[in-house]
Amino acid sequence: MKRQFASESVTMGHPDKLCDQVSDAILDAILEDDPNARVACETCTTTGLILVMGEISTKTYVPIPDIVRKVVLDIGYNDSALGFDGHSCSVLTAITEQSADISDGVSRAQETRDNKDAKQILGAGDQGMMFGFACNETPEYMPTPIVYSHRLTRRMDEIRKSGKFNWMRPDGKSQVTVSYEGYKPVSIDSVVISTQHDADISQEEIRKEMMEHVIKPILPEELLNAQTRYYVNPSGRFVIGGPAGDSGLTGRKIIVDTYGGFAPHGGGCFSGKDPTKVDRSAAYAARYIAKNIVASGLAERCEVALAYAIGVAEPVSYRIDLFGTGKADEGKIARYIRDNIDLSPGGIIEKLDLRRPIYRQTATYGHFGRNDLDLPWERLDLAEQLKRKF
Repeated sequence: MKRQFASESVTMGHPDKLCDQVSDAILDAILEDDPNARVACETCTTTGLILVMGEISTKTYVPIPDIVRKVVLDIGYNDSALGFDGHSCSVLTAITEQSADISDGVSRAQETRDNKDAKQILGAGDQGMMFGFACNETPEYMPTPIVYSHRLTRRMDEIRKSGKFNWMRPDGKSQVTVSYEGYKPVSIDSVVISTQHDADISQEEIRKEMMEHVIKPILPEELLNAQTRYYVNPSGRFVIGGPAGDSGLTGRKIIVDTYGGFAPHGGGCFSGKDPTKVDRSAAYAARYIAKNIVASGLAERCEVALAYAIGVAEPVSYRIDLFGTGKADEGKIARYIRDNIDLSPGGIIEKLDLRRPIYRQTATYGHFGRNDLDLPWERLDLAEQLKRKF
């Protein structure tokens, strides 16, 4: 059966992604000195303004306005002519401490709360559902549409920051539609590239340069054909962009952050959250399990679903789905994983060593399939163990 699927990505200058990077940069700065800090940091932006808000409990101090401005300038918003400037934009903060009720529930899980002699363990920082996914259709163990969408936006950022085209601006998007036969990607049906630009460049020149220097170097010829459609700045002029063109908010690109819509998402975002928040840590653990199952050869596709109750350490729901591609009994694999991996928040944090400043680098081009980064949830150290067992 033939079908199509599309996924999008955005450049680092997209207003929502700007906010994700700010939130994770603040988180990293805090974790550098206080690994046990509780951080729920959200950022919003509009023309000339960035607001950092949320709940942070920490023993350290970080200069939030300085961090914000550095992120904005690193992205490339460094001149008022761009409509947004890290030198001059207003930075406001509205930070309180984490609720004492939530803090107590996280620090002392329900399983040990009423037993004064028991060793205290971490409870989940919130309720919710988390999903992890992996497939064998790309070297990244990720779906093809999101892989190429991310590669395109990364290429756009690299070219812009290199200075090759001085008309390029930080805001931009990509989208790739892939045709499948069953689970096999057979062709790219359409490609969308939108790049912010200065007022003097023609759309014809933009299309020519994007085709030559972004699309052709990234997309494999074997997936392109005479029917592939290319849309470059399909709306026409894209001069006003970034926070001047659209407000931004942390967590508004969660599908870009994960699997491009190819797999479910529980709804919680990652950026700005310390690892006691299972929205982040349990989603990483689910990806780790799914990727290692596929890498071991036990399945071609795998989805791991977890759910938690606030203040409770053990997941209230746990499921593995191999979509009929499993090479061993699905139930036995699920039980073996559950018996050998501690899926409590504390267990996940320890297993993946998450109390470290590693998060800002994940705030662009996705949190998964990042072969360019040494991320603990992307490691394949469980795959050999699974091969030997099954």
